[in-house]
Amino acid sequence: MKNDIYRKNVSLACVLFLMAQKLQVDISYKQILKIAMPIGLALLVPQFNFIINNIFLGHLSEEALATGSITGVYYLIFAGIGFGLNNGLQSLISRRAGENRPDEIGKIFNQGILISLAIALFGIFFTWFIAPSIFRSSIHSEQVYTDVVKFLRIRIFGLPFLYIYQMRNALLVGINQSKLLVIGTLAEAVANVVFDYALIFGHFGLPQMGFNGAAVASVIAEFIGMFVIFLVIQSRGISQRFSLFKKFSFDTYYAKLILSISGPLAFQHAISIISWFFFYVLVEHHGQTSLAVSNSMRNIFGFFGSFIWAFSSTTNSMVSNVIGQGKKEEVIALITKIMFLSSTVALMVCLFLNVFPGTFLSIYGQGDDFTELGVPVLRVVALAMLFMSVGTIWLNAVTGTGNGKVTFLIELAAISFYCVYVYVVLELQKLSIVWGWLSELLYWSVLFSLSFIYIKSKRWHKTVI
Repeated sequence: MKNDIYRKNVSLACVLFLMAQKLQVDISYKQILKIAMPIGLALLVPQFNFIINNIFLGHLSEEALATGSITGVYYLIFAGIGFGLNNGLQSLISRRAGENRPDEIGKIFNQGILISLAIALFGIFFTWFIAPSIFRSSIHSEQVYTDVVKFLRIRIFGLPFLYIYQMRNALLVGINQSKLLVIGTLAEAVANVVFDYALIFGHFGLPQMGFNGAAVASVIAEFIGMFVIFLVIQSRGISQRFSLFKKFSFDTYYAKLILSISGPLAFQHAISIISWFFFYVLVEHHGQTSLAVSNSMRNIFGFFGSFIWAFSSTTNSMVSNVIGQGKKEEVIALITKIMFLSSTVALMVCLFLNVFPGTFLSIYGQGDDFTELGVPVLRVVALAMLFMSVGTIWLNAVTGTGNGKVTFLIELAAISFYCVYVYVVLELQKLSIVWGWLSELLYWSVLFSLSFIYIKSKRWHKTVI
């Protein structure tokens, strides 16, 4: 009885504490960093996992490292769909927080979970029964094809856990509790490293699964990350305050609202990463070393770009929150402040990577050919981060206004230029992958230009969500 009373008192205290938390934000640098830094760490840890994963695969064989680039980007396509759904959900939750309407937050979140699980089931079906035919027609190497299909048929079962995890991230960022993201992320990170090491090489009494061990490890880690963040939400009283998981049934009104915002964003992220998958298929035609180098670039891009993406996610949430408060005149000033912080971080990363390029490439345990080809590509990636630090802020500002269709059209335009460029350079002209990676500069330049024009036009003032 005493334990029951104690638990009820703790739950009540958590609810009262959360009710005292401010849902509305201001546009100070302190507020921006308060939201962005935990997001950055939450993004940094899984990127660190990707690097550790590929270090293990690199020491397994160059073939495993090369094949990992295709499987990684394919899975990112579905992860990107979830991220688009996450962005739309985050924008809606942030808007309701800015309007101080917490009663609707739980309803929006519950529908987001149902929609994400439906998409996850589709992703599993597609990967098992349709994707192999696509791989058969696009991958030249028979061994790479076989390894890719076997790996992904395991890896894809982590998708439901990933999507639920992403929806909870949207909730925590949207209600200005981004600091709680770190707990689940650290749990996932530790699990991923331990099970990667154990299952790839066969340690701690577990079977030696080689390349497929990385797939099993990732699924386990995503489940653990999801479960831990669930415990965090429950223990902090967030579920009680926003009535999460109550009336967990399909609601036509909220489902349509979420899909109207998130649908274009999910499609946007999907085609964005599909274009990246297209890039890696073209790189595969240039040989195994080029593919391995590009895989390492994806890791480095993701790891050092984590804080830039954190600022972009912060832009989405804060812009929507400020608009919800009726302070549309403060949006441009907010974007400018976030862009300044983002570009400062990117500049430091660019300088750092250019001073020590060989150091990062050496950790993959490859030969001189790998390093010689990789150094100039790394310098291009470092420069691309400067472009990204500006372009992604303005694009996410468009997302924060609630006009997902405009975000999609901007992305579509940028991707069209990107795909034409990489096809001409890599497939028709057969130029080095260094020229292929220069496509990132073109891509982010187009995104920035079109997003800047839209925000400055003030057409978003009429958007209501």
